[in-house]
Amino acid sequence: MSEGRIRKALSGFYYVDTGSEVLTCRARGKFRKGGIPPVVGAGVEVGELGTGEGLVPAIVPRKPAFSRPAVANIDQLVVIASGAIPKTDPFLIDRVAAIAALKGCSVMVLLNKCDLDCADALYAIYAAAGFPTLRVSAETGEGIEELKPLIAGKLSAFTGNSGVGKSSILNALDPAFQLQVGDVSQALGRGRHTTRHVELFHLSCGADVVDSPGFSSFETDELNLELKHRLPETFVEFRPYLDQCRFVGCSHTKEKGCAVLEAVRAGKIQRSRHASYVRLYEELKPLQDWQERKK
Repeated sequence: MSEGRIRKALSGFYYVDTGSEVLTCRARGKFRKGGIPPVVGAGVEVGELGTGEGLVPAIVPRKPAFSRPAVANIDQLVVIASGAIPKTDPFLIDRVAAIAALKGCSVMVLLNKCDLDCADALYAIYAAAGFPTLRVSAETGEGIEELKPLIAGKLSAFTGNSGVGKSSILNALDPAFQLQVGDVSQALGRGRHTTRHVELFHLSCGADVVDSPGFSSFETDELNLELKHRLPETFVEFRPYLDQCRFVGCSHTKEKGCAVLEAVRAGKIQRSRHASYVRLYEELKPLQDWQERKK
């Protein structure tokens, strides 16, 4: 029996990297029945059956995990965005960043296609909010060398709306991969999906990276009651002001004496970040305690 990490999960098979080889494994049915399925990034115990095959009898306790996309043990979420086509809506970044903060997972904002558009507005928003923010170009290689030490020695999940260049950045980081890259529809302003499943890649710079489908995979499973109750603290730049509001139970949306709103007016919190908070607040507002208990 040895330990390994799941690199890919596809059609009921788990491809487990033991450090010396990648085994094609099946998992025992108890995981599926118990609601704790093996996912990409998870550490597992594996029994070798010979001829490159194995059986997963146990999962090693894991750190931050997401249900969609199904990944575990993520050190940081790298949200790839673009000021060029397809232009990224800040709300998509903020929604994912809030989910990551709830799970104790750090976030980096990576602005690709800077050879076409420097994405000054996005850079200003997320640098001011305290996120590590870096401009890169998978096409020209700009910023790629600066990115490598920021992901080396960590397990990062790459995500972003389709067409922003997740696979292109992986190819730029390590050309040996030659991942399929999709075109961007000029008419629709969005990319064609090339990432069909979640997969973990080990890069020559010493980083482990999970490539996943676009933002559409962050579905409503993650928009739950816990996020509703803890939403203000998931916007990290709100935290210094949360105990300074005039009224207990302030929603930080429109109340008089709200310290968060005052910080927005003073330019200490970016207006687009607060707008995303209000939009998420309204989206989560209908959730009731009984709905969570019913699951």
